[in-house]
Amino acid sequence: MKTGNKLIGAGLLTAIAASLCCITPVLAMIAGTSGLASTFSWLEPFRPYFIGLTILVLGFAWYQKLKPKNQIDCSCDTEEKPKFIQSKKFLGIVTAFAVVMLAFPYYSGIFYPKADKRIIVADKSNVQEVEFTISGMTCASCEEHVNHEVNKLTGIISSGVSYENGNAVVEFDNSKTTIDEIEEAINSTGYSVTGIKEN
Repeated sequence: MKTGNKLIGAGLLTAIAASLCCITPVLAMIAGTSGLASTFSWLEPFRPYFIGLTILVLGFAWYQKLKPKNQIDCSCDTEEKPKFIQSKKFLGIVTAFAVVMLAFPYYSGIFYPKADKRIIVADKSNVQEVEFTISGMTCASCEEHVNHEVNKLTGIISSGVSYENGNAVVEFDNSKTTIDEIEEAINSTGYSVTGIKEN
């Protein structure tokens, strides 16, 4: 039974490790320490391996739990009820938690408050669009974090952040905010602006 507990623990750890790079930006935003957001981004290339390991470990744990037990011809009734931590119910809870952790990057956006934007642009000549090249983003959670920080600034009309392209395209009123302020907001998340292109 100790092997089963170790398998369950290993499954939990690998599931958490697989999504740690995406969980950290949300936790950093909640804690108000947005600069820590990219701390675990180095784990992103290993995510597929962690996912595979989680599935393998939990699959083996389920196999161990569900495989038929050897029948011993004994007239005595010594079958005792397993402890909760060794039960199928506990393994089911751990498996559900692992699935929630592995899927975290796909629903992490719900944890970021939507900015209520009310921009009135008096002069269209003040509208400017700039593309910022950003390094360190690895998932949708990173995008949401950068978007959240940029949209805190006054004068932002729209912002589109893509971790796949490694950029943010921001349209803003340059009489209310500057390129430097936007760059500073992006850098405050822990990701780095590596290039700026004015469109």
